[in-house]
Amino acid sequence: MAETKVKEAKEPLFGKKERKLLVDPLLDNNPITVQVLGVCSALAVTSLLMPSIVMTVAVVFVCGFSNLITSLLRNIIPNEVRLIAQLIIIATLVTIVELSLKYFDYPTYKELSVYIGLIITNCIVMGRLEAFAMGNKPWKSFLDGLGNGVGYGIILIVVAFFRELFGKGTLFGAQILPEGYFANNLMVMPAAAMFILAVFIWIQRSRNKELVDIS
Repeated sequence: MAETKVKEAKEPLFGKKERKLLVDPLLDNNPITVQVLGVCSALAVTSLLMPSIVMTVAVVFVCGFSNLITSLLRNIIPNEVRLIAQLIIIATLVTIVELSLKYFDYPTYKELSVYIGLIITNCIVMGRLEAFAMGNKPWKSFLDGLGNGVGYGIILIVVAFFRELFGKGTLFGAQILPEGYFANNLMVMPAAAMFILAVFIWIQRSRNKELVDIS
């Protein structure tokens, strides 16, 4: 027992395993392009860059802290009601995000309020609680949540970058392309997000042959 405690005490905060929890969801195990989760919000909120960044911050916060809280409580949550407990944890954090956004940036809150609320049922968040937080220690669970939240957010932001730039000729509402640029209305439609995501998936899987057989 004493040797086990010594080994646990010597575990680094950012060892190889910890770094992998943060880095893997960014590329090789991205929740959107590899796991194909959270695609609905990628279609809904990526027409403009700013809402996508706000959504990213919200999901990173909820995913990270829901993982942490679930891991802290995992040994006292009855298995029969674990999903209900997880939903309560997520809903509480989402409510905090909603109220904060409503107070600090009401226009963005009005634009995203429906989609912020849907984080409660986001399969990325729920999936990490079931697959990781319920069986791992708090620190690793927190890192796993952060990694998956950031991995999700990177895709949202990149998709929004291309959609706003070529769909409206702007970034953050500021004109970037020449005034005479003929806006591509297709890029403003949700279908454009699917096309861009498909390109990302194709590039990623062509560079990493291990992902080709993932269904």
